[in-house]
Amino acid sequence: MKLVLHLERLVPAPPERVFAVLVTPDELAKWWGPKGFTSPSIDLDPRAGGSYRIAMQPPEGDVFHLSGEFLVVDPPGLLTYTFRWEEPTPDDRETVVTLTLHETEDGSTNVVLDHGVFATEERLALHTQGWTDSLERLYELVASARTV
Repeated sequence: MKLVLHLERLVPAPPERVFAVLVTPDELAKWWGPKGFTSPSIDLDPRAGGSYRIAMQPPEGDVFHLSGEFLVVDPPGLLTYTFRWEEPTPDDRETVVTLTLHETEDGSTNVVLDHGVFATEERLALHTQGWTDSLERLYELVASARTV
């Protein structure tokens, strides 16, 4: 069995708005990472062949980084990129993230995330928690912008 993460989250905004939040550094910093984490610096060039680097700061502990390359950038419906930890644990390997955005009848967006293949169940579980928190933070960011 391949260790691949698959999550879906309904977000109350059209795909164009959600896609922008995925590829704009200031917006990405507001929702990226597990609950309690911040992203003190984000550099990204969201085009096929472009790269990105994100600093992540846990509530307690040292800053660490992840980086990768954009493989597919097709707004507003598809974003695919490699994902690698710069300070990997022995069980880390480069993986691929695909975010697919589907507009729903009410104008919301179903965000479909696929990420893998992971080396161990533990790494899959860690990323499942991180992405679940991140997608909740994305939802809260977009939902709060609608009520302003």
